[in-house]
Order: sequence, then C-alpha cells, then structure tokens
Amino acid sequence: MIEIILLGTGSPLPDAHRAGPSTLVRAGGATVLVDAGRGVLMRLAAAGSGAAQLSAVLITHLHSDHFTDLNDVITTHWISSFAPTPLRIIGPVGTREVVDAIMATLRPDISYRVGHHVDLTWEPVLDVVEVSSGLVAVHDALEVTVAPTDHRPVEPTVAFRIAHGDASVVLAGDTVPCTTLDELCLGADALVHTAIRKDLIAPIPIPRLQDVLDYHSSVEEAAQTATRAGVSTLVLTHYVPSIPPGGGDDWRALAAEHFAGRIELGDDLHCVNIPMASIATTIQNPTTIQNPTNSEDPTP
Repeated sequence: MIEIILLGTGSPLPDAHRAGPSTLVRAGGATVLVDAGRGVLMRLAAAGSGAAQLSAVLITHLHSDHFTDLNDVITTHWISSFAPTPLRIIGPVGTREVVDAIMATLRPDISYRVGHHVDLTWEPVLDVVEVSSGLVAVHDALEVTVAPTDHRPVEPTVAFRIAHGDASVVLAGDTVPCTTLDELCLGADALVHTAIRKDLIAPIPIPRLQDVLDYHSSVEEAAQTATRAGVSTLVLTHYVPSIPPGGGDDWRALAAEHFAGRIELGDDLHCVNIPMASIATTIQNPTTIQNPTNSEDPTP
C-alpha cells in the first residue's frame, strides 16, 4: 500500500488553517517528503513521523513556498539523528545552490550546537541530487521516476512518480498541462496535483493575482490531466484561493465534470491510501495522449 498524507495544502499566503505545500508518501518502509512548505515539521509530527525518519526530501521546484522550511528539516534531521546520517535532497537543477545558501545561514547555529553538545561531533550530512528526468535512487522498496513539468517562467520544474510493487502515485508541483506530465502519469493509480480556481481569481482586478492564472493548472485542467492518463484517483492540493476548513465540495464538483474516478481533497493531514492492486477497474485502453493546446512541451 502507498499512503499519501497532505501535510500542507496552503499557498504562498499564510493561512491559520493550512500549512505550506508539502506531501508525505509512505510505502514499503520508506518515508518520503515531497516539498517542504511553511510548518512542514509540525504537520509531520502530527502525522506520526519526524525528520529523522525521512528517507528523502523531493523538491518539485524552487518557488519559495515549496521549500520555505527546508532549513528546519535539515537542522532537525541533523540534531535528532544520533550518528552521522545523510539526508538525501532531490530536486531540479538549482537545488544544490539553494541548499548551499541554507547551509550558509545555518553556519552560526551549527557551530553553537557542535560546541555545546559533546556527543554531536559532526555537521549536517547532506546528499543533494539534481534531476531532470529518468530514474532516481531514493529507497530500495521504491522506484522513483522524474519528468519535467511546465511552470514557466519558473524553470526547471519536475514531477515525481513513486512506485511500490504494482501501486504508483505521481506528485506534480505547480504546472500547467503538458505532455511530459501526461506521460509520467500514464497508468498510475493516483495523481497528486496542485490546482487553483481560475474562475474565482480571474474577476479580481489585482495584477499580482492575475499573474498566477497562466502558470498553474485549474481544477478542471488537473482533472483533465488525470483523465488523459487514465489514473484512478485524483488528489487535489495547494488550494488557491484557500478552502474553508471542512469545505471543498464545489472543488470536487468541478473536478467531477472532467474526471470520473475517485476525487480526494481536504484539510491538512488528509490521508489517501492506494492499495497494491488498483482501487478502480483497470483501464485497458487509456486515452491517447495529445499535446494540450494551452502549453508547449517543456522538454528541450
């Protein structure tokens, strides 16, 4: 079984009820964090886990709301591990530069802790891997595949497909519809997709809000991506505008107009289980993928 927990379902704007974008995937003894938004370790604790238990951190892209608390993950993994233990951080090109900058800001704190704790004789051990496509090593129980997505002018951006046995889930960060994401999703059991309500944002005459419309998928577009790829379960997250606690029926109804499978969304810590055998009837002949008309293929 693959367990998907929406640790944080919020957006760049602080929300009293929703942490920043982050999703936890647990399968086969592996614990994988995808993105590390605001408040991620608090939500990770609420999900019964901690930084020291992480097999890897996967970063979809380098918009600040998706890695705001990566510094906290690095520090807490370090001080809660009782032997030098590498933390694998996997993300698009540019991730190493960001991690190096985070380590520079942590330099005073690292010196204080090493100087004070006699049993802490090492600095944080980080294994940073930059990826664009193909397989990447995360954990022996998992097969993890990477593909580029389209969030231009933010680039590069990537999505991850995590497979355990015959179950698989794709985790897309911010993106518009694109063939590379369709291909990564083809035949997967679940798609975790960020989505915005373009119908609610478009009438607001604020340029900075209008700007988000052209590089995010709407609820309808996320649902269409799931349909094209033949996935069984669509999990929506990163809600813009924010959904009131306990709400979301209108979001689900919009998605259902374009996707006939299982639709999941909810508050932070919403959990979705994907069994080893598909939860829905296997689609024998998934829809032939066509290049969406509103996006160019992000691959060179």
